[in-house]
Amino acid sequence: MSRPSHLPSIAVVTSVSRIDVLQQRLAQSECMQRGGLPWSACFNSPSAAAAFNPAMDAQAAQGSDWLVWVHQDVHFPPGWDQLFRRALGEACAQWPTLAVAGLYGVRGVGEQSVRAGHVLDRGQLLKEPAALPCLVDSLDELLVAVRVDSGLRMDPAMGFDFYATDLVLQAQAAGMCAAALDAYCEHWSDTPAQGEMPPGLIERVKNNGHAFEQKWAHRLPIKTPCFDIHRPGDIAALAASMSTP
Repeated sequence: MSRPSHLPSIAVVTSVSRIDVLQQRLAQSECMQRGGLPWSACFNSPSAAAAFNPAMDAQAAQGSDWLVWVHQDVHFPPGWDQLFRRALGEACAQWPTLAVAGLYGVRGVGEQSVRAGHVLDRGQLLKEPAALPCLVDSLDELLVAVRVDSGLRMDPAMGFDFYATDLVLQAQAAGMCAAALDAYCEHWSDTPAQGEMPPGLIERVKNNGHAFEQKWAHRLPIKTPCFDIHRPGDIAALAASMSTP
């Protein structure tokens, strides 16, 4: 496939709960330094939507093609911005209705599901065999990009969970699509990759998961990178199984 002649322009937004993490991870990325990508940070947001949606409105007026939401604990390697823009441009050329893109996701459900992505997550390399870019039905929240002219917005009811997959499902409902791209980055979350989770996090996931399950009950089953959801209550049950005895 020939490379697109026009690379999409991007801007970045993040929500900050810990300034030290932002300074150690995302802000240390070369492309986020002065003269690099345009980016903004929203401090102590009540939801991902509270940070993302105003930034989308601003970009709609200012002119970037895509807005990239990224966690404060992500680090981009040198040259990531150009890598991502090339990957995004190629995916747009392949799927003209592309409206949502991320770095790690899942296509399908059950035994037929396919994981797609290439990231370093908490020191573990995740490099799935699926060829990238890959159309997906869900995305991980660590990074999600949305086409500014798509009309899509994050749902405040999702809080800080499930909003990336919610965007994918919104796009699909509107006749658009989503994909996982090959643009390697590092994710240094302090949330345990497995085993017990803090009680506060469990309650947050339960509440936001309930909102997600109710909104998309007509689309179940849904497989996200972290949850298999067959019926309402599955998220709460899995989250409860991760609680401290």
